[in-house]
Amino acid sequence: MTASELLENLNLLDENERIEAKRASEAGKSVLESICAFANEPGLGGGWIALGIVREEMALFPAYEVEGVTHPDKMSSDIASQCRDSFNSPLRVDISTENIDGKNVVVVFVPEAQPQDKPVFFKSQGLPRGAYRRIGSTDQRCTDDDLAVFYQGRQQESFDAGIVADSALDDLSPEAIADYRKSLAEANPDAEALRWSDEELFQALGCIRRNTKGEWQPTVAGLILFGKPTALRRCFPMTRVDYIRVPGREWVPDPGRRFDTVELRDPLFRLIRRAQAAVLDDLPKSFGLDEGELQRQDKPVIPLRVIREALVNALMHRSYRSHSPVQIIRYANRLEIRNPGFSLKSPEHLGEPGSQPRNPKIAAVLHETRFAETKGSGIRVMRESMEQAGLTPPLFESDRGADQFVARYFFHHFLGEDDISWLARFRDTHLSDEEAKALIVVREAGAIDNATYRALNKVDTLSASQALRRLRDSGLLTQKGRGSATYYTPTGKLAVESNILSGKPDPLSSKPPALSSNPPLLSSNPHASADTPTGLACRFDEALVRPLLDSLPGSLAARLGAIGKRHPPEEIRGLVVDLCTLREWRVEELSILLRRNPEVVRQSYLRPLMRDGRLTMTNPLEPNDPQQAYRAVERN
Repeated sequence: MTASELLENLNLLDENERIEAKRASEAGKSVLESICAFANEPGLGGGWIALGIVREEMALFPAYEVEGVTHPDKMSSDIASQCRDSFNSPLRVDISTENIDGKNVVVVFVPEAQPQDKPVFFKSQGLPRGAYRRIGSTDQRCTDDDLAVFYQGRQQESFDAGIVADSALDDLSPEAIADYRKSLAEANPDAEALRWSDEELFQALGCIRRNTKGEWQPTVAGLILFGKPTALRRCFPMTRVDYIRVPGREWVPDPGRRFDTVELRDPLFRLIRRAQAAVLDDLPKSFGLDEGELQRQDKPVIPLRVIREALVNALMHRSYRSHSPVQIIRYANRLEIRNPGFSLKSPEHLGEPGSQPRNPKIAAVLHETRFAETKGSGIRVMRESMEQAGLTPPLFESDRGADQFVARYFFHHFLGEDDISWLARFRDTHLSDEEAKALIVVREAGAIDNATYRALNKVDTLSASQALRRLRDSGLLTQKGRGSATYYTPTGKLAVESNILSGKPDPLSSKPPALSSNPPLLSSNPHASADTPTGLACRFDEALVRPLLDSLPGSLAARLGAIGKRHPPEEIRGLVVDLCTLREWRVEELSILLRRNPEVVRQSYLRPLMRDGRLTMTNPLEPNDPQQAYRAVERN
């Protein structure tokens, strides 16, 4: 791809997974991090870096333009040398210099590394800190789960294949094995595995392995699939499913208001069935009378296939490294399923063929018993089923910062009479059918991004970008964020009867809107700058900041008012400690006070302070608790 083509693509698309533009005067760390990320990202096929192209942020609609590189030959030589010397294995990149309007642009194409060469990482930093992945249009440090993806590509051991130290063969339940055999017989009556003994079956499924003494011992997959409840409680105390019934459309902000919760802990097949029963018993029902039938049929408002697939996805793809439960939260207007572990598949490619299972042993068992759909099709099946039922499309959010995946399923029927009547207000705008659908999603969810528009209307990235920009230029949507974090919110002209605009709680968020850490339906972007936050409600206007400042002592409020964009991190950490000495604070409240992105607050201030023993969580047993807050540690 030429420099001119790269510039055209940057300005046409809202998100550029395979293109990175940088203002570069030397082959610095930022360039090398992008090279590392492009080389590592599975299935991406590499990517381009355009040096000397910058984004003009001061324009009404920011665009990319050519700034140029002063010494392109030296830069090219430095990049080639750094690629040879900086990483654990030398990288060969293609480097060329092109001239646009009399200015030099250096184009670097980074091919994807071979599976046996991954992960590529900085030798000076080691693993996992020195390895990067390309997530959307950002370069992000690898986690242990990311490394597992690379090693699985090299046919090395996955986490669910590991032995559980405090376990024995009698921790496996005969009833659970019988349940598996029954499910397998229903799916495939001629399956050879049905003729094997229990021990042979355990070995074949990777549920037991020989330990260092040569004795058979259960693996993580073995206990999750077939463990007795007592063994699961002992070895995985927080690995359960919580079904939570919340009154209204928001997470309970008032500790005086309680919610109903049921904790479920069982071998996986029984756990899926119990969780499904809990959801179905509590879900609103619709009824109909099929042709030729005398009795009406009550059906859940969300199709049964969607519920089953959603639960299986959450339990199959969750991170079993994380000591947190899967949460199924039933609100008045939606069902929300939160599982630990961000999506190993880039959010831009959810619903496309192909899968990256975090737990391949568990996934294989669920697939062969037909609990799970064909690999990689679960998201697509849920979207199609919701569309066939006439419901609002499901919304998915993969949050690497919180290491969490959230799926939301609305009870709202899509394009009903109320929707058509509401859309009639905008007939002068001459909306297409696809744009009308997008506006309904904005009304219901409060925001829309390119990935949601694509999934909603089955179009490519360029078509989605052009349509969203047209709605923006018509004055109906406001563009926020940049790159893969670009999203659109309603304007006053849209006249949305939106809870976000009216100041009422956002029905899509699990927190009050003034404290929401991420825009609805968008993944968090930890690389967003501190002064350009990505959250819908992180606009830091006086209506949000003033009530919090007014609750503080005058001297502390004055110190907060004095901090700027480039204030020394250690001074801000001192401020955070002083704040948390007064009372407990949530991340979202601190981000408003500090005028920083919530992920910046987590990574730059809270985590170092907890590591130093100066702060602690109010609920350390459940780090992903939606009501998690932080307080100062008392000093003797």
